[in-house]
Amino acid sequence: MSRTVWKIALVVAVALPSLGVRLAGVALSPAHAIVVFGAAVVAASFLLAWAAEVAQLDISASFATALLALIAVLPEYAVDLYFAYTAGHRPAYAAYAAANMTGSNRLLIGIGWPLVAILFAVGLRKRREPRRPVVLRPRRRLELGFLAVAGLYALLIPVKRSLSIVDAVVLLALFGGYLWRTSRQEQEEPELHGTPAEIGQLAAPIRRTVVVAFFVGAAALIALAAKPFADGLVHGGRQLGVDEFLLVQWLAPLSSEAPELIVAGILALRGNDESALGTLLSSKVNQWTLLVGSLPIAHAFGGGGLSLPLDARQNEEFLLTAAQALFALALLLGLRLRALEAVLLFVTFAAQFFFPQEGVRLVFAGVYGLLALVLLALRWKSIGPTFRALLRNPEDAPSAPSPPRRELDYSRPPRA
Repeated sequence: MSRTVWKIALVVAVALPSLGVRLAGVALSPAHAIVVFGAAVVAASFLLAWAAEVAQLDISASFATALLALIAVLPEYAVDLYFAYTAGHRPAYAAYAAANMTGSNRLLIGIGWPLVAILFAVGLRKRREPRRPVVLRPRRRLELGFLAVAGLYALLIPVKRSLSIVDAVVLLALFGGYLWRTSRQEQEEPELHGTPAEIGQLAAPIRRTVVVAFFVGAAALIALAAKPFADGLVHGGRQLGVDEFLLVQWLAPLSSEAPELIVAGILALRGNDESALGTLLSSKVNQWTLLVGSLPIAHAFGGGGLSLPLDARQNEEFLLTAAQALFALALLLGLRLRALEAVLLFVTFAAQFFFPQEGVRLVFAGVYGLLALVLLALRWKSIGPTFRALLRNPEDAPSAPSPPRRELDYSRPPRA
């Protein structure tokens, strides 16, 4: 338990400077604000990640599904909603709302999914177990189905050059449908590791008190840090001569996604590939529905109209993000992610940074779209089961002839 106490103490120590700065009313330079308040966002993300895992021991299945879905996007949600709200009365901020949203979505697939596959392969090699791909259970077709619908719908948004209240209704309805469907799936006893596992062993009253304290503390940190961190990114980029759009697009999401990526990486390294990739897949659905759908609502509350406008660059970013999502979906239709496919995801993501020219994003979107079409043609038999999962659990559907036992064993790693 001493290691857990030290980890919690470290997180608190990282967050304290932001609290001191706000209480003292000290005005920081934009560069210092990025560091101090960005650290608070990271600290809050860790507290949320730990609390969310432990909370699964004490709350009902359906409420756990709703709560965990919200928690998964809360840190970047706060920053992005601030940009969208501010864009209602300061139109220049509309670009930053789109940047943060597209960055967090692409980061999750471009770095998160490959990280899981690579660390899983490393773990297998260390344990001297046979090499195999990352494998998802059939129930994960539910996430794939909702991701497909949301991704296809998202292709319409660049055509309209705006995110409207109608888009919000559609995407939030998809999010509600996703929560309803997941709440009807059979729930399993959570498998906790590290800090959450040690907290979970505490007596129930103490454990619940710790979880509530983590939630309240994380929410306070996010409320405290979201605005100065977001403003620091914008003004800091200008002072440092760095494109503030890029800072908002990549640094902010990386700060808030770091704990989730770390947890997924640890699970993959330990051989729990299904939970590692499944968690990131669920987060992708949440981002593509709840997060994107909330932006035009925040914009309206900020004094803007019923539509958040997108300029040419934002349209390209949105189209590229949707195309990447459909390509990643096509890769997972077979419920497997191989190491070479993970490398391809990362390489196509990383290559975008070497070609910042206007219009190149459209080329990458076209490449993603072409690759997705090729994969869909090769894996067309998996399309039907994926969309049927929107209506009923894959386990309940009439099953095809059972695959060889060797394939079934892929659902959990063999032991040496």
